[in-house]
Amino acid sequence: MQQRSSLILAAVAVIAVGGAWQFGGGLSQAPTAEAMAGGLVFPGLASKLGQVARIEIQGKAALLAIVQAGGKWGLADRGGFPVQQDKLRELLTGLTELRLTEARTSEPANYGRLGVEDPSPVGTSNLLRLLDGAGKPIVTLIVGHRRVRTQGNVPETIFIRRPGEAQSWMAEGRLPVDSDPQLWFERDIANIAGAKIASATVERGDVVLGFARNGEKFELTAPAEHPKTDDYRVEEVARALESLTLTDVRPATEQPGVAIGTVRHTLGDSTVITTKVFRADTEIWIQIAAMGNTDTAKDLQARTAGWAYQVGAWKEKSFTPTLDDLKAAEPEKPEAGQPEPAPSSE
Repeated sequence: MQQRSSLILAAVAVIAVGGAWQFGGGLSQAPTAEAMAGGLVFPGLASKLGQVARIEIQGKAALLAIVQAGGKWGLADRGGFPVQQDKLRELLTGLTELRLTEARTSEPANYGRLGVEDPSPVGTSNLLRLLDGAGKPIVTLIVGHRRVRTQGNVPETIFIRRPGEAQSWMAEGRLPVDSDPQLWFERDIANIAGAKIASATVERGDVVLGFARNGEKFELTAPAEHPKTDDYRVEEVARALESLTLTDVRPATEQPGVAIGTVRHTLGDSTVITTKVFRADTEIWIQIAAMGNTDTAKDLQARTAGWAYQVGAWKEKSFTPTLDDLKAAEPEKPEAGQPEPAPSSE
């Protein structure tokens, strides 16, 4: 596991040279703008990435922390839930390649236009820090507005400033500095096509609903006597695990809300996926467990065990519908004074 984490950092550890200014533990006297323009913002950073144990992004009132634990990088306030590895790699690579291009304002009154003011609940800047295992900063940088070029082969630029210094800069490079945890989640939970579901059982309170596939059609089979159902709503039960994504996540031990029901989906290969559904105010949360000697079961269980996921509120009717949720709509009644439609002669 530790080796996997090291490989992520090693992938961006191309020895950086050039420039004479080092943010976060830099020289006692900053060189002139002429000497700095064109140089790397963090010369030598690539060789230090292996020391990084924590990444902090402070934006507005939120502090996002990405930490390394057990050889994996995850969100500190979400129990270490994995972040997007490609995005993490892009951030670290971007820091090693970030290059100063032009000195900008040194007037604090103008910082807001570039987004390089000191972070505050009303500002737009982000304070980025890379810390080692002892909590010592390796990188400290205020990151402002980005300029995304629409022309081909034209690099992005971003405004930056070193905390405690007046001079701000425009730098060339891409830094995905986002303090919103939802922009860092690995959002995909499962993607099991509805056509693969052979049967399902929904338990909600004292009511049990049974479903089974009849050829290409997914049908409500229990209770045997039931109102006419809407085919689309019934099919949604089979498709509950299709393109399933999260909006938030917590360790299962911190599961919010109260349990409202359970659904067991059985696949054609005998994989059984059990989803427990919880409601917390208007939010819907789920926990997933998979059983079976199949790759699908093993992969899903390995990824989802121990986690509670918030999903779209509409998913409640896919996972744990009531009988009323499945009923076909009543035929529209004619308006007052209008004759009833004549019965069909067929």
